Amino acid sequence: MEKRYYTIGMAGHIDHGKTTLTKALTSVDTDRLKEEKERNISIEPGYAPLYNDDHIEISVVDVPGHERFIRQMIAGVAGIDLVVLVVAADEGVMPQTREHLDILSLLGIKQTIVVLTKISKVEREMVDLALEEMMEELKGTDFDGSPFLLADSLSGEGVNELKEAIIHSLNSLPSRSVSGELRLPVDQVFTIKGQGTVVRGTVYEGSLETGQDLMILPQGIHTKAKQIQVHSDKKGAGYAGQRVAVNLSGVDYKKLKRGNVLVSSPHLYVSDTIDVCLDVLTNVKYDIKQRMPVMVHTGTSEVLGRLVFFDRNSAKGSTGNILCQIQLREPIMAKRGDRFIVRRSSPVETIGGGWVIQPNGGKYRYGEGTIELLQAETEGTPKDRILKVLDRYKSANRGFLLKETSLPEERMEKLLQGHEWIELSDSTVTHSKITDECRKTIDQVVSKYHEDFPLYRGINSGELKQSLKEYPGSLIDYVLEQGTYIQESGRVYLEGFSPQIPPEWEKRCEQLLALLETDGNKVRDMEEYFEQAGIPENWRSDFYHYFVQEKKIVPLDDRKAYSSKVYSEAITRLKHHTNDTFHIGEAKEVLGVSRKYMIPFLEKLDKEGLTIRMEGKRKWVSNVHKVGKQV
Repeated sequence: MEKRYYTIGMAGHIDHGKTTLTKALTSVDTDRLKEEKERNISIEPGYAPLYNDDHIEISVVDVPGHERFIRQMIAGVAGIDLVVLVVAADEGVMPQTREHLDILSLLGIKQTIVVLTKISKVEREMVDLALEEMMEELKGTDFDGSPFLLADSLSGEGVNELKEAIIHSLNSLPSRSVSGELRLPVDQVFTIKGQGTVVRGTVYEGSLETGQDLMILPQGIHTKAKQIQVHSDKKGAGYAGQRVAVNLSGVDYKKLKRGNVLVSSPHLYVSDTIDVCLDVLTNVKYDIKQRMPVMVHTGTSEVLGRLVFFDRNSAKGSTGNILCQIQLREPIMAKRGDRFIVRRSSPVETIGGGWVIQPNGGKYRYGEGTIELLQAETEGTPKDRILKVLDRYKSANRGFLLKETSLPEERMEKLLQGHEWIELSDSTVTHSKITDECRKTIDQVVSKYHEDFPLYRGINSGELKQSLKEYPGSLIDYVLEQGTYIQESGRVYLEGFSPQIPPEWEKRCEQLLALLETDGNKVRDMEEYFEQAGIPENWRSDFYHYFVQEKKIVPLDDRKAYSSKVYSEAITRLKHHTNDTFHIGEAKEVLGVSRKYMIPFLEKLDKEGLTIRMEGKRKWVSNVHKVGKQV
């Protein structure tokens, strides 16, 4: 059995005993700052090891309870698996108790243990009253039915029972995935003399090893893990669920901050626009208006943004999910499914939260159409999400798919093993549905070309791709290779198609070719033959192309051409009456033509690779007979 790693959180109202209880559980005072000691309150999240054996390792994060430090509290609970909600028996439910519950619910954290502390300070009746009040508070919430325990941190009463309850709860809870790409939201950045930059955080997913190449998002800074520590102990690796400190190489700590994310994969999105599914708290005091500025918390990041609604202008009193968008002032790293909290900056208030539908949000119009689009996004299966990307881009490399779908790499690779998925290259894939669509489109384009240009062998492949801009060239090449198409001399045509002269022009074209053959190797300009055969100017270019394409004529230059039969016979005669090398004068004598015909004829032989020009002579190449037969 593989070892599992968890981080739990201590949450609750200020001065309800979270830090003291953490110390009783772990023997570690998590208030490490001078100001925390002086004011006797937690300002930053504190961390400590709780339990470790061969099968399970548990860390504790003690989050600040004061309303002024809610943002630190939200950053502290990023990546926790279970919450110990601390309520002082002498005070009961307080404002931050409720706000912490709201935040935990919006972040999707449901595994909770409620602990009444300071029980030695009050009579049993007060303890029972506080228990009753807390149970009433949780009724109908995600935390209804959570276990309740009593503890006194100073006397130690109930502390061991709490520790056992935590271990028992986590033993029944699946651990975070240690496979796939690393994601470590950074909540602390500092520097150690002689060591350099260090970041701390809870590994959200994946794992990392000493010496591993890493990247810091959203800045895109490349770095390497020089050293890894777990609660001050040097380790060779860190795993999802663990609280780790990572010594980074080649990075100035001043360029980093809380909210950055340490990752191992380049296939993660950095975006300043996220499509979201938002739940608004029922107890908000102030209106939530269209394009209202809000503070967005996700992972350990805190970024200013604006709410953009597509089906309303106000959200106060709304129940159920609101499909909307948040436009951020600066980019963040996010994945589909990531939880977030939205708070009003002034007056300060937690107004809601939810999950990220699409970390790379688009530009949409106000209206029901956008809501339907976003609704489809929320319901899509992993396969649907891949197909949606392919519907838009037609093919995509794996890295791009990972970004667009926010799927774990292993999950995506397993999905892509089905026969309907098509490999276009080592990293680029598409789906049979897309290739079928592409094939139908190619059929339509090529068929229309045959109809419009019956004299041409087929459409130029470059022209074909230009007319199919929505499909990548590699996808078109794949479909052409698999379909009923012939590719020849840079042209594409349907199998079974052959160019045809329109019946009404057949006799005139035959007359032209006969005239050309009769004149042998002393031809006139092609325009004269077209004129003599009675072929109008608007047809001449197409017929000329057809004659060349079907090898009925061989152009010598841009004005003159030989009949293919005459051209082939001239090559044969010249070859038989010359040696391996010959002068232009010898060629003129053999063929009986003047220099104005001889020069373009010999240059044509050079161009086709039948002869090589060298020092005023020409030399026949070995494949002359083979080429001559093809001509």
